[in-house]
Amino acid sequence: MSRVPNASAIRSLMYAMLCTRPNIAHVVGVVSRFLSNPAKEHWEGIKWILRYHKGTSEMCLCFRKSNLTLQGFSDADLGGDFDTKKSTAGYTFTLGGIVVSWQSKLQNRVALL
Repeated sequence: MSRVPNASAIRSLMYAMLCTRPNIAHVVGVVSRFLSNPAKEHWEGIKWILRYHKGTSEMCLCFRKSNLTLQGFSDADLGGDFDTKKSTAGYTFTLGGIVVSWQSKLQNRVALL
């Protein structure tokens, strides 16, 4: 696995995620957690994200002058991350139905069920 360009591929995916592709934010965050000790499954996940990105490259955001309503949504779960049992929380803001700001992160506390 030392010859596999995990870090380079994740850097490219993060650039795309931050600039134009919010729909891959969660999965890029998940595979980037394993950069210090990647396994074959992580590289398979990265390749899956790259294939998805290539297959949806013709999709784009399209703003219209009418109906530019700003809406915010948030969500959290209790111990939803199966690896660490930590909770995840996030928010999304849309303008006219198009995502313009988002965040998803693991909380720094462990939730015990």
